[in-house]
Amino acid sequence: MRIPRFPTIVRTFYTLSNYSARVSAQTSYKALHPFSRATVLKSMPTIPFLSSFFSSSSSDKMSYPLEKSNDEWQAVLNKEQFRILREKGTEAPFTGKYDKHMPEEGVYTCAGCEKPLYTAKHKFKSGCGWPAYFDSIPGAVTRHTDRTFGMERTEIVCSNCGGHLGHVFKGEGHNTPTDERHCVNSVSLNFSKDDKAVEGAKTESKV
Repeated sequence: MRIPRFPTIVRTFYTLSNYSARVSAQTSYKALHPFSRATVLKSMPTIPFLSSFFSSSSSDKMSYPLEKSNDEWQAVLNKEQFRILREKGTEAPFTGKYDKHMPEEGVYTCAGCEKPLYTAKHKFKSGCGWPAYFDSIPGAVTRHTDRTFGMERTEIVCSNCGGHLGHVFKGEGHNTPTDERHCVNSVSLNFSKDDKAVEGAKTESKV
């Protein structure tokens, strides 16, 4: 019997861990938006129940201004928000409500603590299947090294509560001021049409 290749195993567990009762509807939607194996493996955040087999993210060892127990987070987040923000899950590509959301003004805030993270002017169309931003509000997002799945990537979390947002990639050739792509789950975000001023913002942490 042939042993399945590692990318096949990863995609299998990714499918099992992210699809629920909506699988049939999402599958038909995804059929209209084909994406390559490389896009999924590169862009998707970590799968929680597999991460213990492949090291971990350094964000697990950090503390944040807003600290809550898992029980406290479950009381204020819905099941999908908890899975992604607190267990480092991911939503299926091309299904998030902010994937094709392109307002001219407004602010994207953390779905866990409502701290402003990105402005509408930071957002751009990348075609990756998740909301993409070329920069964040200064001090709002913290970067950590993520070595899950034997790869080294840069995880991004909310600097206030440590909620998992996704990953950031650099040097992909996007025509943006930073040539960075903050690949963020829509579930990790809320949106406000009113710009929220951020006073005394610090520079972004790149731990």
